Amino acid sequence: MTIESILGAIVIGLIIGALARLIMPGKQNIPIWLTIVVGIIAAFLGSLVARWVGVQDTPGIDWIELLFQLGAAILLVGIVSGAMGSRNVHR
Repeated sequence: MTIESILGAIVIGLIIGALARLIMPGKQNIPIWLTIVVGIIAAFLGSLVARWVGVQDTPGIDWIELLFQLGAAILLVGIVSGAMGSRNVHR
């Protein structure tokens, strides 16, 4: 990975995390900074899955890779939100 791809994943992660939180139904009980971290992790995971499938480098905008990243972000936001919600209920 180059420094450009790492910086790109961070920027995309910020956007992907926010989109995932908007797409998820209901209220997520996680702070915005954790949403951003989840988005960054999802950007890396989505890129990894796109590489495994063989669609990481396509001409133009990598829509398929972005969909993988968004799917990972939605999944991770749901997991983290569920974990944070259940932790707050037991207090």
